Amino acid sequence: MVPIRNNVFFIKTVKKKYIIKGYKSYNRLKLQEAFTATLKKEGFQQTYEYLHPEKNEPLQFEQLFFGCLEYITPHKTHFSFQTDKNRQEGIELLSHFHQVTSKVEARYRTLIPRGNILEKWRQRANLFVSNLPFIRYFVSEPYITEILNWANWSLHKMTDQQLSSGERVVVLHGDVAHHNFLRTSNGSLYLIDFDLISIGPESFDYLQYANRILPHLDWSFDRLAHFSKYEEFMKDDVFLAALAYPADIFREWNRLVREKSYTNHEKYKQVMELTIGQFHHRKKFFLELKKRVK
Repeated sequence: MVPIRNNVFFIKTVKKKYIIKGYKSYNRLKLQEAFTATLKKEGFQQTYEYLHPEKNEPLQFEQLFFGCLEYITPHKTHFSFQTDKNRQEGIELLSHFHQVTSKVEARYRTLIPRGNILEKWRQRANLFVSNLPFIRYFVSEPYITEILNWANWSLHKMTDQQLSSGERVVVLHGDVAHHNFLRTSNGSLYLIDFDLISIGPESFDYLQYANRILPHLDWSFDRLAHFSKYEEFMKDDVFLAALAYPADIFREWNRLVREKSYTNHEKYKQVMELTIGQFHHRKKFFLELKKRVK
């Protein structure tokens, strides 16, 4: 038995391999089991399924309820957003996921929350501001002022205009980071980890995906527009304004402070690269967005 991360373990037996994952409540476990089963039934095969033990009661340990997942053998090369091929393949898989979940979202409206990106981002910005006395030891004031300016402009534009009207409503994945795309040993791409699913317009996932891949595109508006899926969103002023929000900078600084991992050189270096290393590319991107938004 090998721990992978908090409450997730790799299990190897004489006959098979498994993943077991702990949830804080029995209902959360059953929701995950039901949702992945729904995906499979509706035609989304690129994910794992839960295996059910012979006894009905789940494994319970230290106030957690553990589900047993099939083990999917990973490819020797991990998935990342560093190549155009991977970025495109990730978008296509996410689009397929939304196509399936648009048909089933009505079943889950009473079971999972409604996605509220505006409120989530306000809370994240407020937490970042409350952490500023600490962050100022690492980042000088002109950078902080500019980054907060991007956030305030973005939130103001999103509040000022109708957010995501007339869009297809889906079950959102909610965490489209590279580690939730799994390249299997046969080369297929899988989408995993549905802990943050919610109901909302599909653009919410694509905003997060854009925020994840833009650092690999040197914050180039034209390179992002190159992906056909983003063509429809580039005409939407609210979507464009939302692209300016520094979700990654706020998220990583808040995490660094919460986990006190600033002594970890590798983590600190990554956050500083996001904040300072990419700053000038990002400022240029912001100015381009301001020109395009009415």
